Amino acid sequence: MFIQMKNFSVVASYAQMFQEGLVVTILLSLFTVVFGFVLALALVLMRMSSFRPFLWLAHVSPGVFGFFERDGSGMKRDSGFVYHLGRFNPLSFLATAYVEILRSTPVLVQIMIIYFGVFQFIDLPSFKLFGFIRFNRFFPGVVALGMNSGAYLCEIIRSGVQSIDGGQSEAARSLGLRQSQNFQYIILPQALKNILPAIANEFVVIIKESAITYTIGVQDIMAAVQAVKGATSIIMEPLLVATALYFCLCFPTSKIIAYFERRMSRGDKR
Repeated sequence: MFIQMKNFSVVASYAQMFQEGLVVTILLSLFTVVFGFVLALALVLMRMSSFRPFLWLAHVSPGVFGFFERDGSGMKRDSGFVYHLGRFNPLSFLATAYVEILRSTPVLVQIMIIYFGVFQFIDLPSFKLFGFIRFNRFFPGVVALGMNSGAYLCEIIRSGVQSIDGGQSEAARSLGLRQSQNFQYIILPQALKNILPAIANEFVVIIKESAITYTIGVQDIMAAVQAVKGATSIIMEPLLVATALYFCLCFPTSKIIAYFERRMSRGDKR
């Protein structure tokens, strides 16, 4: 199909629809990053936790559950099924399973499952944000994208936390800080400085991935493309307009990220 300049004048008559789609895309990406970041922090805490309920029970009631820690002769266990069961961390297991499943399945499948499989049982209000954003379509899109983004952000944050020198945690303990205080005031601020560029790049990725939400009725840029196609049977010209809009969102954002990344890395150079 050839591109014809006269078709752009037809697409121009749908300018308001593209403007609304642009606003929806930006808001969708912003809410997704916030939701994904909060979810990722919870997943990181779960993955890095030391919660082992069977060992805890063995310490609380050694007469009943002490076999998780010691064998029949009183020797401390160092192998075997009971040894590994005693050190089983359900929080870490659940978080790891969540991350691996979400990272190993297509985002389109996840959106379909969330919208048609979960939110069909939830009666969301049908009001419109700003007069044109349908909440009952927008919110499931944010949840689905946020859950997917949280899995990726979890690995980014976890790598940033693990990159901090362990000596700082030892120093914090020597000063009397609890583990939660150490994470909140010592580890996390330094980790965020190291991973901020990666988190910002995830925002660019979300802007592009948000295009998939038109499949559940979110009125983003791609929904405007589909509307023009359905009304006029023109496809290439609205696609080129959508490409230009996504480029105008992603390219400046990536350049701003690169600028701040250079500014933040100045203090690390010796």
